[in-house]
Amino acid sequence: MPKQKTHSGLKKRIKVTGSGKLKRGHAYTGHLKVNKTHKQNKQLSKSGLVHESDMKRIKPLISNLL
Repeated sequence: MPKQKTHSGLKKRIKVTGSGKLKRGHAYTGHLKVNKTHKQNKQLSKSGLVHESDMKRIKPLISNLL
């Protein structure tokens, strides 16, 4: 059976932290920033972590990065 390949789209969007958690960027940052408040833009610019309930779905896709 061949090895599982890393999902090439996901490996560009996720970084693995030292403790093994997955770091990600926020959505809603691509365009139309003028319509969002300054506070909202500041909070969206910071990185977030992948929720534990999504880890089970994502981990097999990036198994080579872990």
